[in-house]
Amino acid sequence: MTYETILYDVSDCICTITLNRPEKLNAWTRQMHLDLKDAMQAAGADRNVRVIILTGAGRGFCAGADMGGLQAIGSGTAPQGENRSLASRDLPHGSTVADFHMTYSYFPAVPKFIIAAINGPAAGLGFVISLYADLRFAAESAVFTTSFAQRGLIAEHGVSWLLPRLVGLPAALDLLCSARKFRAQEALSLGLVSRVIPDDKLMAEARAYAKLMADTVSPRSVAVMKRQLWEAQFQTLAEATVQANHEMELSFQTADFKEGVAHFLEKRAARFTGA
Repeated sequence: MTYETILYDVSDCICTITLNRPEKLNAWTRQMHLDLKDAMQAAGADRNVRVIILTGAGRGFCAGADMGGLQAIGSGTAPQGENRSLASRDLPHGSTVADFHMTYSYFPAVPKFIIAAINGPAAGLGFVISLYADLRFAAESAVFTTSFAQRGLIAEHGVSWLLPRLVGLPAALDLLCSARKFRAQEALSLGLVSRVIPDDKLMAEARAYAKLMADTVSPRSVAVMKRQLWEAQFQTLAEATVQANHEMELSFQTADFKEGVAHFLEKRAARFTGA
């Protein structure tokens, strides 16, 4: 697939989506929003894709909204935003919860595991986008900032809901209200990222993790568990248990369940199909 502001590649059941405005540190534009949303939907619906890696070209992940776009908003000349939702009917096992079909909160509705490989600065909207991934790996040189308070803005696009769930309320208040920069090791200590990796090994480690998932676990199981975990943020324990009991009954009827038992008993590599 060819896009204006991103690169899209599928190999070994891994889809790598690369934000591709390196001369601008991959600063966010309306076209990038449209490109990324279309690419995520395509990867979510592709049976040959089992894991998605999102990263940035050059030395940045995403430096936030393009300043030209912010100037246009300030002058009242910016075009209307794109509010199209992902079509859940095209994404089997994807969440239908309305909260995960908003303009920027749609990653949880994509039924594939999403890894953000944060290769450099992640600021503002770029920071928020990384939080909606299912897992975050950071390069040692990565730098983070919420930046909103420094632009006269507020906690955008659901980050006031999401960030405290990842790092706790006091840390979220610190990062949002100070807009200070912090580096990868602090992000790791806060629980914001799962690994800090030397810059030159970031993509290799992200792909190795993705390949482990692609080769050894049921893509159907991953899709259902991802939906369970994100939706559980809105559920009571009883509601989550009822949902789990229902999903377990459905799992018993699948080819992946039969294969999960068979490959263990036969001591061979799994051959999951997602069915």
